[in-house]
Amino acid sequence: MIERTLIDAETLGARVQELGAEIARDYADRDLVLVCLLKGGIYFTADLSRAIDLPITVEFVRARSYAGTSSSGEVKLSWIDGLDIAGRDVLIVEDIVDTGLTLVEIWQALEARGAASLAICALLYKEKRLAHPFAVRYIGFAIEDVFVVGYGLDYDERFRNLPHIAVFQPDESARSPSRLGRSPLNPP
Repeated sequence: MIERTLIDAETLGARVQELGAEIARDYADRDLVLVCLLKGGIYFTADLSRAIDLPITVEFVRARSYAGTSSSGEVKLSWIDGLDIAGRDVLIVEDIVDTGLTLVEIWQALEARGAASLAICALLYKEKRLAHPFAVRYIGFAIEDVFVVGYGLDYDERFRNLPHIAVFQPDESARSPSRLGRSPLNPP
């Protein structure tokens, strides 16, 4: 089911540090709020927030649009208590930009809540036609159009804990939880 490692843990860590330094330079002396899109963005946001050498605030929004390996075409947002962004600079932290549907929904919702500025930081960016009008300001890695898991990204809530990004091909005959749990965590 896991075909290959696409981005190893060391490469991920180095790129997150570079992004953090760039964001710190760009937002020096500003009131920055990172808005983490849960669940996939949690690992990236945690590491990125520690790489930004500024006093920042971290907020959370749960966004869901996938079932298995396909986008449902519908984005569901759940707000987590304490979201306060009015008059503040907001950086949306996304695990992967794929169709762009989630970005449209979250951007409009944050804009309506009075953010002073909005920008997007994506760990992964699929190089294909997207359904959103927003430029992604910070991109960790541009990747091919493959389904990936690890470092927060999942397949039916599994594989988020992989320390790397891996290309994943589901074996539909192995959808039982016990078979999914036996997949190798460190493919060759």
